[in-house]
Amino acid sequence: MSKKQKLELTWVGKANRPRLEPRILLEDPEKSYHASHRIGESDIFDNRLIHGDNLLALKALEQEFAGKIKCIYIDPPFNTQQAFDHYEDGLEHSLWLSLMRDRIELLHRLMTQDGTLFVHIDDNEIGYLIVLIDEIFGRQNRVSIITFKQGAATGHKAINPGVVNTSNFILIYAKDKSSWSPNRVFTSRAERDRRYGQFILNVDEDFSRWRFSTLAAAFAQHLGLPEKGLKKALGAEFEDRISKFVHDNPNRVVRLARPDYKSVSQDARSMIDHSKMHPDRVHLLKRNGFSPMYFVRGERILFYADKLKEIDGELVAGEPLTSIWDDLLSNNLHNEGGVSFPKGKKPENLIKRCLDLCTEPNDWVLDSFAGSGTTGATAHKMKRRWIMIELQEQCDTHILPRLRRVVDGTDHSGVSKGANWQGGGGFRYFKLAPSLLETDKWGREVISKAYNAEMLAEALCKLEGFTYAPSDAVYWQHGHSTERDFIYVTTQTLGVEQLQQLSEEVGPDQTLLVLCSAFRGNVDRWPNLTVKKIPNHIRARCEWGHDDYSLNVENLPKAPPKPAADESAPSTVKSKQPDLFGANTGGSK
Repeated sequence: MSKKQKLELTWVGKANRPRLEPRILLEDPEKSYHASHRIGESDIFDNRLIHGDNLLALKALEQEFAGKIKCIYIDPPFNTQQAFDHYEDGLEHSLWLSLMRDRIELLHRLMTQDGTLFVHIDDNEIGYLIVLIDEIFGRQNRVSIITFKQGAATGHKAINPGVVNTSNFILIYAKDKSSWSPNRVFTSRAERDRRYGQFILNVDEDFSRWRFSTLAAAFAQHLGLPEKGLKKALGAEFEDRISKFVHDNPNRVVRLARPDYKSVSQDARSMIDHSKMHPDRVHLLKRNGFSPMYFVRGERILFYADKLKEIDGELVAGEPLTSIWDDLLSNNLHNEGGVSFPKGKKPENLIKRCLDLCTEPNDWVLDSFAGSGTTGATAHKMKRRWIMIELQEQCDTHILPRLRRVVDGTDHSGVSKGANWQGGGGFRYFKLAPSLLETDKWGREVISKAYNAEMLAEALCKLEGFTYAPSDAVYWQHGHSTERDFIYVTTQTLGVEQLQQLSEEVGPDQTLLVLCSAFRGNVDRWPNLTVKKIPNHIRARCEWGHDDYSLNVENLPKAPPKPAADESAPSTVKSKQPDLFGANTGGSK
């Protein structure tokens, strides 16, 4: 295999890509919401809820947020068979892969160098998706594949023959694994670790004179009851009460473990040997930069206190996070967030775990398949900044009221208690602007009548790669690309005198891109001006008027027309199927 060759996933229409229009976002002040509505707070609310097609919305965010999003969690549509049950399987997968490819490439550009992508998926497309994301992110940046237990083998599942499916998967990728620095995350053990069955009777004395008893004997002495028959005497209360006793005495509850003699340090091996030669006392090995190690009779003493971790504000027995998440069931979530979203809602604790792993307060979090708004609600309570995108009507019926309750502090479900959430902050509600160009009655593409002067200037700034920043003092400064390069947008026809005046005001040390309806004169005479007609110079840039790249078949763009095929050549497409090859799809759940 040559250096230029690489492993990649191919599918019908992979080379066809949408020419996305970088739309502007329009705020709806009536739907934006802030804590000042409740308690008069003045804190900044950067968070954004965007109602519209997520592919267009991601493109709209690219200029401002490229390289700024620390964490992305997406829960895309799992099973495209529901949308494409009338089409052949190969075409179905091709459409789904195009959907994901176009969005993941944009997400990749939005991420910080040390950012993290979480993709929640089921087993229907996971194999394709792994190869696809490997190609975009690089296989070396794949961090983990999490098995997420999202249900139990109960009800109708329990009577089905064969393997009962109770899991989904979460793919974790780093933008750049060499820059990736995850946090240590622990999960709570549901039960007491019964291996810790010894108790230090005199822990306050010098360690060398420690004396041990069984945990059961120490617990019985604590209660003033005989050890024999204690479990029967306490009945159903036994486990709860002994667990509390262990939790209250973590520095005294221990277990003995035989170290791997070959893998420990030379100092540890010497101490193990020494403790065997003097079995009547405890031995201490001090270590620079590490916790001390205690040995007795050749075994190491492990303390229950070392298992205790602060999780959601409580000190509990914890274990390092593994690749199997079976403690965050998705059932019984009907009332979480105050919204009903059957079979689609994810638990806030799942999002919290993702954010705990790779973010800190004030980091940007993005979810482009917002669903019922779980990601934004969780991020808000954890004091992260967030962006959510949702095309469907639940943006208004579910997400909007849910987030208002979060801001007001009246949502006590989900992670509210663990995050000690009392309310605050806010969010801005945006919708995508209509397409900049529309078709007039003569079939020509013209500037949309929905655009006023400010919208037009902002849209053309985005198209030309300028930052929209209109000056209050200089009428021709609508935006800038550098400190000395500016853009001016006008629907006027500019004559020689007006262009001359512009050139003089711009001066020899600055440059100006002028976008106007028409102009007169030879513009080459003004070297500091670049003059272009609108909309002529942008007509070929984008797919104008395409508002929906979702999974609805009728909304899919068609591939470019192909030359007529040789009628003698065999057809590879069933004649009754529409020409959907290469269509780029997507959508929100």
